[in-house]
Amino acid sequence: MARNKFDVDEELETPFSLMHLKRLLVYIAPYKGKITLTVCIMLIASAANLIGPYLIKQAIDKEIPEKNINGLLILSGIYLLALIITGVCMKYRIRMMSDIGQSVIKKIRADLFIHLQKLSFSFYDNRPHGKILVRVVNYVNSLSDLLSNGLINLITDIFSLVVILGFMLFIDVKLTFLALLGFPVLAAIIFLIKNAQRKAWQNLSNKQSNMNAYIHESINGIRVTQAFAREEENKRIFQEVSDGYRSSWMKAVYIQFLLWPSIENISVLTVSFIYVIGISFIGNGVTVGSLVAFVGYLWMFWTPLANIGIFYNAIINAMAYLERIFEMMDEKPTVMSDPDAVELKEIKGKVEFKNVVFGYEEEKILNNISFKVNPGDTIALVGATGSGKTTIISLLSRFYDINSGQIKIDDVDIKTVTIPSLRKQMGVMLQDSLIFSGTIMDNIRYGRLDATDEEVIMAARAVRAHQFIIEMEDGYQTEVNERGTRLSNGQRQLISFARALLANPRILILDEATSSIDTETEIALQKGLETLLTGRTSFIIAHRLSTIQSATRILFIDKGEILEEGSHEDLMNTKGHYWKLYHSQHLSLNIG
Repeated sequence: MARNKFDVDEELETPFSLMHLKRLLVYIAPYKGKITLTVCIMLIASAANLIGPYLIKQAIDKEIPEKNINGLLILSGIYLLALIITGVCMKYRIRMMSDIGQSVIKKIRADLFIHLQKLSFSFYDNRPHGKILVRVVNYVNSLSDLLSNGLINLITDIFSLVVILGFMLFIDVKLTFLALLGFPVLAAIIFLIKNAQRKAWQNLSNKQSNMNAYIHESINGIRVTQAFAREEENKRIFQEVSDGYRSSWMKAVYIQFLLWPSIENISVLTVSFIYVIGISFIGNGVTVGSLVAFVGYLWMFWTPLANIGIFYNAIINAMAYLERIFEMMDEKPTVMSDPDAVELKEIKGKVEFKNVVFGYEEEKILNNISFKVNPGDTIALVGATGSGKTTIISLLSRFYDINSGQIKIDDVDIKTVTIPSLRKQMGVMLQDSLIFSGTIMDNIRYGRLDATDEEVIMAARAVRAHQFIIEMEDGYQTEVNERGTRLSNGQRQLISFARALLANPRILILDEATSSIDTETEIALQKGLETLLTGRTSFIIAHRLSTIQSATRILFIDKGEILEEGSHEDLMNTKGHYWKLYHSQHLSLNIG
């Protein structure tokens, strides 16, 4: 059984590089003032927190033996003040860094979303949409803890380590060197698990992407699933995908959690060792208070080390996600405006295809297509499914770029003009009538955002959509669900048709525009279109040949070539491919 794209792990097209971290720092740079202030505040908090063991040393070695109650109260007051300062600073850090972290995440997600708007159709043709969605949402969210806590904690912990080490050296140099014997062991453990951890989290990101893609596909296809009673098979597949994610997660966290117990064990063994050695030093320059304070600092010494280990884990984890995020940001659109492209001026609607060849790798879809269209002509494209009809109109809109040849509008090669200026002068209604969540008014206005309510209603009237709209509970303000699930196929197509016409394009493209409209509505629609098509160059792909008999010219496409062209009468008189198709369709309708 062939594997689906949702259960195939994605291969990274770019290796890990420190450039990923540098690119992340670009997003952090605008907040360097706030981050610097937060670092300074956290250094104050760290210094205040580190004074505790020294105050205990003073109490044990001096104030308690001298029974100095006032001295103990003063030390207690200083300790309490240090705790208050630490608490206030921590509150500020949490609030400020959470705000900065979420602002950076918002910017990364916005840049990623904007970039996705620019990518060509071919990018979406080759990837499950769930795998795209998981990068925009889950992977970006995974950076939250790193941005909100990790960077500030790292700086604070490094500062704490230096200060703690200074206190330890001040108390006793020999004990300090003995206490650091466990550090090389920890460094060796980190080195050993580094590569394994990164690979484990990369694998986990793959499995998360696979699961998200399958869930997305299953939700979109729920009607087909239930219609074919495929629930049990889908459950089986989901269990496989989910088990893969679970296994990857368990392996990743197993490796991740090797570091923290290692630090804990090394710290406990080191402290135990210092207690044994330190007791023998008492009376030889080491006091009880000094030993207690030294052990207190030693515990503190391992705490920032553990935090740095956690930060290291966070960096490794984040790299697995940053690689995917920046890989998508680095994806180049296959269709782009040339650097020296100019704005396409208002067109009349003359179109020419000249020796156009198009295909994917070894699969050729269009082979040497040539034809000319005068302004105001209505061109119908007919032929079998997969013959290349939709490809022709997709190339005209530059959704894809041709392999060779030329496509001209008003004698201007469309590759020499900017893509937005080209598409703004076209009204496109594709075969899949996509309705967005929102009101019917908003969906029609999608074709021209500055259109008035009256203009929206006029467009709906022209395509015979007005009547069913006003019969809905809130008329044009009726909320429709995502993908217009509460509307019939015909209603969705009529709304999409009104959207395309509202844009007032010079070139109108209709791909199976009436495929889901009943015959009675289609007859009414044709009457409205007669006026609307006047003065516009129109390309119509229609399954029902009865809808294109009034077209200026009909092109019969087969296997990427134009076999016949002419008016309906001309092609019927030649009794060729079009004549056969027309009569076979007419016969099937009569039988039906």
